[in-house]
Amino acid sequence: MTGGRGKLIWHRSNTCEGGACAEVAATDDVVMIHNSANPEDPPVTLSHAEWHELLTGMKQGAFDRR
Repeated sequence: MTGGRGKLIWHRSNTCEGGACAEVAATDDVVMIHNSANPEDPPVTLSHAEWHELLTGMKQGAFDRR
């Protein structure tokens, strides 16, 4: 993985409230997601293609509760 976890720049939505938010960091090779309330837990790691598919699904409502 490019860079150590300590050197990653984690991004969080500015609408995050309550301290338990998804944070995202990217390297040239992968995109990582973790819960800000549990930063010591290992992140979920996705390829850039998988990240794009996840974002597309969210935008299309694929994960909305019905």
